[in-house]
Amino acid sequence: MKKNNYNSLVPTILMVFLLILTACQSEGGVWLGEGENYGRSYVFGTPSEIEDLKKLASAYTAQDTEKLLPFYNQEFLGENGRETTDKWLQSMESISMKPYKIIPLHSKDGKFKQILAWSKEERVYKNGSYEKLDLMEQFRLDEDGKVSGFRQWVAIDSVNFGQRYGGKYLGRKDNPNTGRPFVFSNRDETAIVEQFIEDYNNMNLEGVQTAFADEFTINDYKGVKTTYNKNELNGFFSPYKALKWRAISIVPIKIGNTDASSGVIVHGTESRTYKNGKKWEKDLMEIYYFDLEGKITAMEQFAK
Repeated sequence: MKKNNYNSLVPTILMVFLLILTACQSEGGVWLGEGENYGRSYVFGTPSEIEDLKKLASAYTAQDTEKLLPFYNQEFLGENGRETTDKWLQSMESISMKPYKIIPLHSKDGKFKQILAWSKEERVYKNGSYEKLDLMEQFRLDEDGKVSGFRQWVAIDSVNFGQRYGGKYLGRKDNPNTGRPFVFSNRDETAIVEQFIEDYNNMNLEGVQTAFADEFTINDYKGVKTTYNKNELNGFFSPYKALKWRAISIVPIKIGNTDASSGVIVHGTESRTYKNGKKWEKDLMEIYYFDLEGKITAMEQFAK
């Protein structure tokens, strides 16, 4: 009787075991980006990868360059990796990286390895600045388990001294943008202005024309507003013997939640030496307006 009961239980035990195996998936997710891995799933990485990430966070928090660098491969660090890392760590009074979720993942064929980590981080800079961040980070690993690539996504806490948006646009009259904050613009405006300044000082007309739209307006510090066609500037530099424009600051901004048109506030000094011996020197504050094509369409100038 007991033997018969045992035999009858075997199919049930096997069924339960199979159900457990089916429920505990060893792979999941999917890569939908371009490349040969499209459609492939992931498997979990190893416990040692979790421990390495914890040690990396500990070395980072201790601001210990010597302990931190071994977690990265040399190609990722580059020639100046040690100096750059040490300079970053020593720029702060303290750093605190506290991972609260760590997920090591491999591609199913094992050719791609990464660690996804979520961390709370606080940075107290020696210059008095402060940041409190909630980070999601991707650490790509090479065959030896060392970090070969890194990407970071950030949520900024409201206690931070620095934000990515601020101020307020009011306008001369109420309009749909009234009350919106400003954000930094990033369409190479700073590099364009720097090149413009270099070409201006060299009296390189062709280079200067490159920065402007076909037609643009200049409203100078005297209140004189003039519209120019950039192809009609052939004699623009003819009165001058020498020009020296030096930027003190360049700030590219745009109104939040609007199109890509932007304004660049340039504070600088300029001296002009005329061929007739006359000299002109001013401390200038100028606003350059960039259109959707990244060309300057207008400039407003203030001087003292």
